[in-house]
Amino acid sequence: MRDLAERGARLSVVSRDQAKLDAVCAEEPLAGKVAVQAADVCDAGALAGAVKALTERHGQVTDLICSAGWVRPGYFEELEPDLFQYQMDVNYFGVLNAIRPVLPGMLQRGDGSITCISSAAALIGIFGYTGYTASKFALRGLCESLRMEMKPRGIHVAAVFPADVDTPQFAEEEPYKPRELKAISGKIHPADPADVAKVIIRGIERRQAIIIPGWSNRMTCTLYRLLPGPMCAYGDSIVRKNLRSPAAAGLAPSSSQ
Repeated sequence: MRDLAERGARLSVVSRDQAKLDAVCAEEPLAGKVAVQAADVCDAGALAGAVKALTERHGQVTDLICSAGWVRPGYFEELEPDLFQYQMDVNYFGVLNAIRPVLPGMLQRGDGSITCISSAAALIGIFGYTGYTASKFALRGLCESLRMEMKPRGIHVAAVFPADVDTPQFAEEEPYKPRELKAISGKIHPADPADVAKVIIRGIERRQAIIIPGWSNRMTCTLYRLLPGPMCAYGDSIVRKNLRSPAAAGLAPSSSQ
């Protein structure tokens, strides 16, 4: 937000946490440049109301950035159904709920941009992220389809695919990661949020449809696209070396006939 404020942008911010919104308003670089409204992105009606209130105070939304997200990793059979539902509610429908009230104004003006923060997990299926990956794949599909539909009408749609970013959400999920997932992602150093933000803003300014922050992240995604077989085999080899025991998994050991 600071980078956007320095570019002269008027910022409208929605979050369900009023305390965090108050803290944003108190930041010196943002004072007088930001309007805030509390709402949960999972509540379409409340979010539409928040957008309406902010539009009345700060003007029409010209550039929408959807960054709400939540993840709970774990072994598929141990994740409760409501965790799958909630990740879809936040990561997919939360974005859809934000786009709907903003899009009519953009269509009327024939201009605007929509940027959705997805994840590298929307490009590569990863052990332990069955709920999260499914929601981010859905978001990727929404962005790709919406981009094609909106481009002739003057509206740019971009999808962002970051790898691990050093945020409170990243720290929160760490205790829930299966050992196999930790082995896969253990060598990835979480990116600085400020660096990722700069890449995203530059991508928006350049009207990039796909924004992948981080050199190593771009390389991994490219290799997976070009060489899916070897990349899957490499991931499988890491899983085999770190697979939890059948006893720990609550499974009966296999027997040979």
